[in-house]
Order: sequence, then C-alpha cells, then structure tokens
Amino acid sequence: MRPWIPFLALAAWLTAPALADSLPPATRAALTRLNVPEAAISIVVRDVADGRRVLELNPEFPRSPASTMKLLPTWAALDLLGPAYAWKTRAYADAPVVKGVLKGNLYLQGGGDPLLTIERWWRFVNDLRQTGLRSIEGDIVIDQSRFVAQDERPEDFDGQFWRTYNVLPDALLVNWQSSDFTIRPADDGQGIDLAIEPFPEGLVIENRVRLTSGRCVGQNRRVAYGIEPERPDHVVATGKLSASCGPQTQRLAIMEPAQYAWGTFVTLWRQLGGQFRGGMLRAPTPPNARLLLTHESEPLSEIVRVTNKYSSNMMARSLVLAIAAEMNGTPADTVAGEATIVGWLRTRGLEFPELVIGNGSGLSREARMSADSMAKLLAGARASRFAPEFLTSLSLGGLDGTLQERFREIDDPSRIRMKTGTLRDVSTISGYVTGRSGKVYAVVVFVNHPGAQNGVGEPIQASVIDWVLKQ
Repeated sequence: MRPWIPFLALAAWLTAPALADSLPPATRAALTRLNVPEAAISIVVRDVADGRRVLELNPEFPRSPASTMKLLPTWAALDLLGPAYAWKTRAYADAPVVKGVLKGNLYLQGGGDPLLTIERWWRFVNDLRQTGLRSIEGDIVIDQSRFVAQDERPEDFDGQFWRTYNVLPDALLVNWQSSDFTIRPADDGQGIDLAIEPFPEGLVIENRVRLTSGRCVGQNRRVAYGIEPERPDHVVATGKLSASCGPQTQRLAIMEPAQYAWGTFVTLWRQLGGQFRGGMLRAPTPPNARLLLTHESEPLSEIVRVTNKYSSNMMARSLVLAIAAEMNGTPADTVAGEATIVGWLRTRGLEFPELVIGNGSGLSREARMSADSMAKLLAGARASRFAPEFLTSLSLGGLDGTLQERFREIDDPSRIRMKTGTLRDVSTISGYVTGRSGKVYAVVVFVNHPGAQNGVGEPIQASVIDWVLKQ
C-alpha cells in the first residue's frame, strides 16, 4: 500500500485556512522545531459551557482521527442502548436431556459480547454443568448468526493477523480469540517448555525453540511464533532461548472465532468433568431448540470504559454492530450500524457532512472527521444524560489507560480526561481539559503528517493542552 498521508498534506496546503493568530507560542515553536507544516494539523478548543471556540486552526478540514473515532460509537451506544444494556450468550439443546445426557446437539449461541473473557467463559461452562448436564452425545454447534459474516480478514490492515488489535468482532468471540504463550527453559535443563493458556482443543503446537547457553540477550532470547492465515490452528515456535532466561510471555490471536470458542469450551467442559466425543458444526439455532442457559455480559458502561481507556478496536466495532442489531434487527452489519449512528447524530442536532465512520474503531485509512465536529461531539456528550458514564471511560492524565505515561506532572489527573489515537502518520488526542479558572474545555488536536506516530505529534498536543491548563 502506498503512503496516503503525504497526498493529504499536499491537499491541506492548498485548501486549509491560514494559521490562527492566537496559536500559543509554544505550539508555534513545536511546529517549527519538528518541521510540521501548519496545514498538517487541526486544533479546536471550545468552552463546553457556552460553546465558544477559544482556539482553532484548520477546524473544518477532514482528517484521520485514528482511535479518537471510538468516542462516537461509545457515546452513541450509551445513549441508544443505555448503560445497563447487556449482551446475552445462550446454550440450547435440540434433543432431550435424560439423566444428565444430551441425546443430541448442544448449540452455543453468541450474542456479540465483546468482553467474554476466559474467566467469564469458564463461568458459562460451569453454570451449564450445574444444570445437571454431564454428557453431550451429539456435536457442539456454534451459532454466529447475530452478525453478518465479516467480508474482511484480520490481516487486511497490516498483515499481522495474530495481533490482538486486528481481531475482528464476532457474535461468539471468546477471550479476544487469544491465548498467552509462555516459553521458558525446562526445569531439568534439557530443553524448552512452552505453555499455552488457555489451550483450546484442536490447537496444534510445534516447539522448535533451541536451548542455548550464555547471557539472556540478543539472539539468545529471540523467539518467534509462526502462524499462517490458512492454518490459524497451527503454531510453530522457533528461535533460541538461553538457559539463563526467565519466562517470556506473548499474547497471540489464534484459530478462527468459531474454532476458538468450540476449542476452549471443550477444554473447560472436560476439565469440569463433562463428557464429549463429537465435533464442531456451525449453524443457527433451530427455532424449536430448548434453552438451557443464558449468560449476561458486563454492562455496557463497563464495555465503554474498557473500549476507550484501552482503545480496543474490536470492542468499538462490536458496539457499532450491537447498535445495528438492536435498532435494525439481525443479522447485523456495520453499514446498518453506521447509518443508525449518523441518523442519531441528526436527532442531536449534529450534522457532520465530512464524517466517514469507517468501522467505528479508527483502525481504518478511510475514516474521516474534522476537529470541529469532534469538539461538537465532545460538547454534546458532556451535556448528555449519561455524561458520567462517558467521562469515566476517558483516560486520566498520567494515571491510567493510554495516558498513563503522559502528563505525569499534573497534580490533579481529573483535569485531563482524553482519548488518544495513533496510526502510521497519524497522532491525535481529543477530550476535556479543566483550566486554572475551573472552566472545562473540549480540546481536539489532530496531526496528520509523515512520522506523526513516532513522537512528532505528542509535543504539539502537549503544548496545546499546557496552554489550556493555564486558562
């Protein structure tokens, strides 16, 4: 893929308005020092109480917002679904259960829960065992019908499909489709141990890592995991590990969603004393199937908090699909979710003609939004009925989330509540800053410039935020 930002920057030079006279001196100095053109950034600072813009630069120019785009689906979900909304994962049987034995298939119906961790999946399996079911004579059928099948692959964005940030939403997505791979020298000193947690049924591991001697540096601690998109259930570990090295853990997205859900269910089922000899099928749950168990997710307010503080792409995308499912019916797709969000914005009096939501996560080269639109969104969210839940989802300066390592010199972290965004050639930040006067400002700084993600964007953003803190 050829770089696209330089072409945008050229267009910005030709069409963007001139530099605002009121731009803080420190920001001007940062632009000069970093050799970033004025046309490559957008800045908007608004007083959220009266909507007055106290600082702006290129406010209406469409730019890539990167992960700050997540602010839109998270607020929309809170307003449309409510903070207590919960996803439901269900188990059904298509035959009678006689003395603890299911004489047929077990259906696992996904509800789109974006935070179905392995701990909660264990609870689901354990609760199913507590119903008295102990043996499944048929197959385990994975029902993913709540969402339309994705027309993309995890590797489409950057080729690294095993990265958890590339995991796609799915109606039955367990533990982000990910397992922890921990490698260490064996206790007997004769080889290398590789532990996988959780270890799904059907996963094939080849451990080709060689034990070496010497210091635990360089080639002596270089381990790689090979996974091919055509065989996501097959992992090959290669490299060298010194006997002086301690454990090394890496989280990898493996298998396919249905395979992973089935495999971890079977592993946990057997660990809990359940019996099963069948295979895996994929199909919708029959209308006449009998409900055995319903498991509710964490409430939406918690999902929104995790989505924004830790910038989960998959969870943001799942929110778009949940909105589509609840407002338009199933099977839900992203197009319906985006259209619903745009219509909802209009009901709020927010018209963003330049807006391209993409998939809702910001992990897209097509997503576009102006700094002015983002500032209006922030002002609207702060004045909304679920403002406390929305504000709680933002990272606090120097304290948590994606801002844990930034703005540590601030004595009161609550003065900075923001969402960051990073892509190649993109660095963005949006949220709220409380000035010295006690006034709260919506602050948006978008930097779209070659290398912006490599430390170029942050000093520019910091200079603006420091200026706002003094207001």
